[in-house]
Amino acid sequence: MLIDTHCHLDAVEFEADRDAVHAAALAAGIGQIVVPGVAVDGFARLQSVVARYPGCHAAYGIHPLYVMAAQESDLATVRHWLESERPVAVGEIGLDGYVPDLDPDRQTHFFVEQLKLAREFKLPVILHVRRSIDPILKQLRRIRVSGGIAHAFNGSRQQADEFIKLGFKLGFGGAMSYSGSTRIRALAAELPLDAIVLETDAPDIPPAWLDRGRNTPAQLSAIVDVLAELRNLPRGEIIAASRLNAQQVLRFA
Repeated sequence: MLIDTHCHLDAVEFEADRDAVHAAALAAGIGQIVVPGVAVDGFARLQSVVARYPGCHAAYGIHPLYVMAAQESDLATVRHWLESERPVAVGEIGLDGYVPDLDPDRQTHFFVEQLKLAREFKLPVILHVRRSIDPILKQLRRIRVSGGIAHAFNGSRQQADEFIKLGFKLGFGGAMSYSGSTRIRALAAELPLDAIVLETDAPDIPPAWLDRGRNTPAQLSAIVDVLAELRNLPRGEIIAASRLNAQQVLRFA
């Protein structure tokens, strides 16, 4: 069975048909789904979603796009959820250098404090790394955590190697289905297979065949075929390797 290591199944975009979306994922061979949090006011909904659907696993964290609205007390709330729920990871956390008007110092503060929580609870982290890889690597060298996933990786080979040295896997999904995504496709083809995990980021980052429509976890089955073609490997080998990689970094069976 496939593992979708990054899917926002709790998102409002799935409110009307979440049962059908999950059923379609199961029918497509997606046996486990990691659902990362983005803000503390959504943790209870996230918890209810993963409890309802077999094979779903929660991560809790404050996403960098949400730190401007976050309160300092939210870090204590994250701590509470990590302690009481024992999720598979802290996330989605990180830095974002793409969206304007996000205070970089505030982003860094929340990122660093959540890295400290991950270290304290010995949990891996799910990282948002959009246009922010070098400052993220800087903090990861300072605050050593139990590995994790660099979600939607789109950096250089050198940056990829630095993440791998720190015990991280690199997340690839629908972006590599676009012929114009030459760097992502080259990385997907050339990186060590044991460094790659698969993800959808549904409802976001739809693969090319959805023509910018809503992404769903069921699309992971076809995303496997993209990676198999890029690497010239059998589909079964991609499934087995990506599953093992996810299980190793997130520590679930």
